[in-house]
Amino acid sequence: MTLDPQMQSVISLVEKADVPEFWTLTPDQAREEYSKRATKLAYTEEIFKVENRKIPVDKGQIDIRIYWPRAVSLGETLPALLFFHGGGFVIGDLDTHDSVCRLLSKQSDVIVVAVDYRMSPEFKFPVAVEDCFSALNWVANNAAGIGVDADRIAVGGDSAGGNLATVVAILARNNNSPQIAFQLLIYPTTAPEPETPSHFKFAEGYLLTRKTITWFYKHYLRSTADTKDFRYAPLITDDLSRMPSSLIITAGYDPLRDEAVDYAKKLIESGNYVKLTNYSGMAHGFILMGGAVDLARKAIAESAFEIKNAFKI
Repeated sequence: MTLDPQMQSVISLVEKADVPEFWTLTPDQAREEYSKRATKLAYTEEIFKVENRKIPVDKGQIDIRIYWPRAVSLGETLPALLFFHGGGFVIGDLDTHDSVCRLLSKQSDVIVVAVDYRMSPEFKFPVAVEDCFSALNWVANNAAGIGVDADRIAVGGDSAGGNLATVVAILARNNNSPQIAFQLLIYPTTAPEPETPSHFKFAEGYLLTRKTITWFYKHYLRSTADTKDFRYAPLITDDLSRMPSSLIITAGYDPLRDEAVDYAKKLIESGNYVKLTNYSGMAHGFILMGGAVDLARKAIAESAFEIKNAFKI
């Protein structure tokens, strides 16, 4: 396994720029810094329609952004993908992941609903989980109004967003509603502790560092007791049977790689269909780098293919 030359170029640019690591900043400073960086290497396309809305959640409201790949004729509905952005439950927003949502909507021919869940440390665990599950129920209950087929809903996300997608899928199964047809998990965090070999092997030098990971978790969790809650660590879920089919994407030089692989194995052992693809020369966050990294666009294309396959489009 060797680092992809394009990814090496990105890492070298970051090192030369001498940008601060998130763990050295306040949450607000980190959000501002991430907003500056996240879209610099993005690849995007025009899409038919984008609309921002607010939806109710417990003790407040959150923003969502809806992407339509094309005009929907009267009486026609399209499948939907709820997308939860990454950022360690602390940083990231609708804008940082706008390019990915546009590409997934257009290439999959589905309506993407991006969810701007409330973040830590202002709203600690499990608020993000509750917001995302509320958004899922909102889409299911308001499907006709936005052109969505309520029987064809998928969830997805990257990193922390992948964690939220896994948990929402488990909650939906436990609740027997809404029915989830597919989950797209892009280098998701799943384990209760950052203690797998990849966490130590790639602790420094590959964009996401161990110090930043632990900084994220410190802000997200109320106490160490939360690490024993499957809504934080889906890998510890006792029963993973009857889960939707999954595409799990990992990056070879990612601290989160091993726990994503472990989650894929557990899903398979529980009788579920899983396609696991490791982009061996990539580092964490590569999905947002389609303007500079060819494999980022390939991963989006693979995701779109699997979404269309799940919905038989």
